[in-house]
Amino acid sequence: MTLAQWTHGAPWRLTLPHSQPRHALIWITRGQARATVGGLRRGVGAHNALAVPAGTLFSLDIGPGCYGQVCLIPPGGPALMPDEPEHLRIREVQAQGELTALLDGMMREAAQARPFADEAAQALAIQVTVWLRRALINQEPGPPPTAAQRLVVAYASLVEQGHASGQPMAAYARDLGVTPTHLGRSCKACCGLTAADLLTQRVLHAAREMLEDGDDAIRHVAAQLGFGSAAYFSRFIQAHTGASPSALRRKARMLKAG
Repeated sequence: MTLAQWTHGAPWRLTLPHSQPRHALIWITRGQARATVGGLRRGVGAHNALAVPAGTLFSLDIGPGCYGQVCLIPPGGPALMPDEPEHLRIREVQAQGELTALLDGMMREAAQARPFADEAAQALAIQVTVWLRRALINQEPGPPPTAAQRLVVAYASLVEQGHASGQPMAAYARDLGVTPTHLGRSCKACCGLTAADLLTQRVLHAAREMLEDGDDAIRHVAAQLGFGSAAYFSRFIQAHTGASPSALRRKARMLKAG
């Protein structure tokens, strides 16, 4: 699908840190975007490919005039994706055309719903991942991560695993053996957010997803995300979105209804 289709008309679905249950291969063909993957921010320009493994904390902020596509691939299947995030800058025109053609073919299969479309899409997905592995062979290795980057990657992984626990940022810092101040400074340098803000935004994404896509009572959503009360949860949502939980849910349902 296109990146615009991926947002489902709600930019927060990509701009707030979250994870996907499927691997994502993002291909930018025009303009600029900014991605934060595993806690590390990077610019993504035209003819850049970004592989994001399933379960990896990430966000994507699409700039004006940016166009790209994403291929979502279930883990555990025949289409093999990298275990770690990868960022490739594809300079060869032939390689650029190959990936664009494969993704365009997948979009046609999805849109036309022809017989055996699932088999065709799976075959194209395998070709996409073969393309990716070939491109990785030719990719020059980047510099080794700094100590701050290693810390932030570890923190991002913990946030993804435990954001629904209600645990404060300081507890994550303690688990990582550093002070909250040091963790906050490292996060700010690596992703432009403080450690507390990264955690807050991950919780906010989960909250909005559960409110706008699900049917659980608001008090149950609050409990599942570690909030002590529904009132505290409502204040959290109001402070970060300007709307109450019920208003967010109502607006989302109206948009889906047409």
